[in-house]
Amino acid sequence: MRLTVDELSRFGEAVGRELRPPVVLGLSGEIGTGKTTLVQALCRGLGAAVPATSPTYALVHRYETPRGPPVYHVDCYRLRRPADARDLGFDDMIREGAVVLIEWPERAGPWAPPLDRHLRLAFDVDPDRRAVHDA
Repeated sequence: MRLTVDELSRFGEAVGRELRPPVVLGLSGEIGTGKTTLVQALCRGLGAAVPATSPTYALVHRYETPRGPPVYHVDCYRLRRPADARDLGFDDMIREGAVVLIEWPERAGPWAPPLDRHLRLAFDVDPDRRAVHDA
């Protein structure tokens, strides 16, 4: 599908409202394609208590939701090698029954948990739109 930024936000909120933990969602795409924008919308749809921000340097942010289990937003972009993901706590997140949103899951290699859904975002020929596909 081809979405404007506003449509991407509405799409993310709708998907967030439908997610049932535990669930792991991967988001891939070049820098600037809207992965963090989509995560922010997913968190709104899940009812996160505070607005989501990019964990590019912290690598992991945790958000509480009124529906129960927390939401973890993991950004693997800054990992130097897949083994660096070993200490991110994916196993604990899964045991907790959380919603785990992973940007750049491919950078975590075998340390990433199995994805229940994987969305790929890409630039579109129309600079005001992004292409979003289930991988």
